[in-house]
Amino acid sequence: FAPIRAILLLLATISLLGTSHTVLLPVFAQDILHGDPRTLGFLMAATGIGAMAGAVFLAMRPSVRGMGRIMAVACVLLGVSVIGFGLSHNKALSYCLLAVAGFGMMVQFAGSNSLLQTLVDDDKRGRVMSLYVMAFLGMTPFGSLLLGALAGRIGASYALLIGGGVCVLNGIYFARRLPAIRQLIRPIYVKQGIIPEIAAGLEAATGLPKG
Repeated sequence: FAPIRAILLLLATISLLGTSHTVLLPVFAQDILHGDPRTLGFLMAATGIGAMAGAVFLAMRPSVRGMGRIMAVACVLLGVSVIGFGLSHNKALSYCLLAVAGFGMMVQFAGSNSLLQTLVDDDKRGRVMSLYVMAFLGMTPFGSLLLGALAGRIGASYALLIGGGVCVLNGIYFARRLPAIRQLIRPIYVKQGIIPEIAAGLEAATGLPKG
């Protein structure tokens, strides 16, 4: 199913190049920001604060409608914040950028999960979620290896520029595909009553009771 495939590919790309910047945080804390172990702790904490804010944001949403657009924005937001962090030499600015990155990561990962759970058929849920876990957790070690190798060759800052740039491009590409994806998932939303006005219209036209 094309929407599920698009979501999994976007998620795999983010896990490969968007979240693996965390493996380079010790380098930034010591060599670029000229900090100490406390600086590294603050960098990690900033990411966690942003992720918590992203979780609260998603929890306040009433349904998955519009989640595709939010995922695309979150992907671009993550990429831009990673690029900014790679260029930053100021501790306070770096903390803020990592908080934004954490927000984007959480919205992307949890939003993908919510959307997949909505779209997948019950008899295929286990298989699709295994692919989700592979795209989410399975790609991160390879991304850490890739960004570490890039950082060793061209520098940590340039490695993050590449990783963040790929995230931005993928977010834009996903956003451009959203109209076609919406057409494919609309029947599922109607069937599940997620689009109530259309569902009510169908019920009225066919004479079927609600539920």
